[in-house]
Amino acid sequence: MSARAPIEERLRAALEARGQLISAHDLSPARPPAGSTWGTRRIRRVLYVAAAATAAAAAAVILVLSSDTPDRPRPAPPAQHSSPTATPTSTVPSPVPSAVPSTP
Repeated sequence: MSARAPIEERLRAALEARGQLISAHDLSPARPPAGSTWGTRRIRRVLYVAAAATAAAAAAVILVLSSDTPDRPRPAPPAQHSSPTATPTSTVPSPVPSAVPSTP
Protein backbone atom coordinates (compact mmCIF):
# COMPACT_ATOMS: atom_id res chain seq x y z
CA MET A 1 0.00 0.00 0.00
CA SER A 2 1.07 3.49 -0.59
CA ALA A 3 1.92 5.89 2.17
CA ARG A 4 -0.66 8.55 2.87
CA ALA A 5 0.15 12.16 2.26
CA PRO A 6 0.44 14.39 5.34
CA ILE A 7 -2.56 16.51 4.19
CA GLU A 8 -4.71 13.40 3.87
CA GLU A 9 -3.69 12.29 7.38
CA ARG A 10 -4.61 15.67 8.82
CA LEU A 11 -8.00 15.68 7.03
CA ARG A 12 -8.81 12.19 8.28
CA ALA A 13 -7.86 13.13 11.83
CA ALA A 14 -10.01 16.31 11.68
CA LEU A 15 -13.02 14.41 10.34
CA GLU A 16 -12.62 11.69 12.99
CA ALA A 17 -12.48 14.32 15.76
CA ARG A 18 -15.54 16.07 14.37
CA GLY A 19 -17.40 12.74 14.19
CA GLN A 20 -16.64 12.06 17.86
CA LEU A 21 -18.50 15.26 18.81
CA ILE A 22 -21.85 13.95 17.45
CA SER A 23 -23.86 11.70 19.77
CA ALA A 24 -27.11 9.72 19.37
CA HIS A 25 -28.96 12.52 21.15
CA ASP A 26 -27.92 14.97 18.41
CA LEU A 27 -29.37 12.66 15.76
CA SER A 28 -32.80 12.22 17.42
CA PRO A 29 -35.74 14.13 15.96
CA ALA A 30 -36.48 17.54 17.37
CA ARG A 31 -39.31 17.96 19.85
CA PRO A 32 -42.50 19.55 18.54
CA PRO A 33 -43.02 23.17 19.52
CA ALA A 34 -44.89 23.69 22.76
CA GLY A 35 -47.38 26.38 23.65
CA SER A 36 -49.93 28.25 21.64
CA THR A 37 -49.64 27.83 17.89
CA TRP A 38 -51.91 30.79 17.16
CA GLY A 39 -49.97 33.93 17.90
CA THR A 40 -51.34 37.42 18.13
CA ARG A 41 -49.90 38.33 14.74
CA ARG A 42 -51.59 35.39 13.04
CA ILE A 43 -54.96 36.27 14.59
CA ARG A 44 -54.56 39.88 13.50
CA ARG A 45 -53.70 38.74 9.97
CA VAL A 46 -56.80 36.55 9.78
CA LEU A 47 -59.01 39.37 11.07
CA TYR A 48 -57.46 41.82 8.61
CA VAL A 49 -58.06 39.50 5.66
CA ALA A 50 -61.67 38.92 6.76
CA ALA A 51 -62.28 42.67 7.12
CA ALA A 52 -60.73 43.37 3.72
CA ALA A 53 -62.90 40.69 2.07
CA THR A 54 -66.02 42.12 3.72
CA ALA A 55 -65.13 45.64 2.60
CA ALA A 56 -64.53 44.46 -0.97
CA ALA A 57 -67.88 42.66 -1.05
CA ALA A 58 -69.66 45.73 0.33
CA ALA A 59 -68.01 47.96 -2.28
CA ALA A 60 -69.09 45.59 -5.05
CA VAL A 61 -72.70 45.61 -3.80
CA ILE A 62 -72.71 49.41 -3.61
CA LEU A 63 -71.38 49.66 -7.16
CA VAL A 64 -73.98 47.26 -8.50
CA LEU A 65 -76.85 48.97 -6.72
CA SER A 66 -75.78 52.49 -7.63
CA SER A 67 -75.21 51.79 -11.32
CA ASP A 68 -78.82 52.75 -12.17
CA THR A 69 -78.42 56.49 -12.82
CA PRO A 70 -80.56 58.75 -15.03
CA ASP A 71 -77.69 58.98 -17.48
CA ARG A 72 -77.50 55.20 -17.78
CA PRO A 73 -80.93 53.64 -17.24
CA ARG A 74 -81.28 49.90 -17.13
CA PRO A 75 -81.75 48.32 -20.55
CA ALA A 76 -85.28 47.22 -21.40
CA PRO A 77 -85.91 43.50 -21.58
CA PRO A 78 -85.91 42.03 -25.08
CA ALA A 79 -89.13 42.30 -27.03
CA GLN A 80 -91.33 39.25 -27.23
CA HIS A 81 -91.91 38.19 -30.80
CA SER A 82 -95.25 36.79 -31.77
CA SER A 83 -95.34 33.48 -33.51
CA PRO A 84 -95.86 33.68 -37.31
CA THR A 85 -98.89 31.33 -37.26
CA ALA A 86 -100.97 33.35 -34.82
CA THR A 87 -102.61 36.52 -36.11
CA PRO A 88 -103.69 39.13 -33.65
CA THR A 89 -107.41 39.82 -33.56
CA SER A 90 -108.65 43.35 -33.34
CA THR A 91 -110.67 44.09 -30.25
CA VAL A 92 -111.10 47.78 -30.99
CA PRO A 93 -114.79 48.53 -31.58
CA SER A 94 -115.82 50.35 -34.69
CA PRO A 95 -116.83 53.98 -34.23
CA VAL A 96 -120.52 54.56 -33.57
CA PRO A 97 -122.10 57.59 -35.21
CA SER A 98 -123.33 60.07 -32.70
CA ALA A 99 -126.92 61.10 -32.64
CA VAL A 100 -127.26 64.47 -34.29
CA PRO A 101 -130.39 66.37 -33.54
CA SER A 102 -132.31 67.06 -36.68
CA THR A 103 -133.37 70.57 -37.43
CA PRO A 104 -137.02 71.04 -38.65
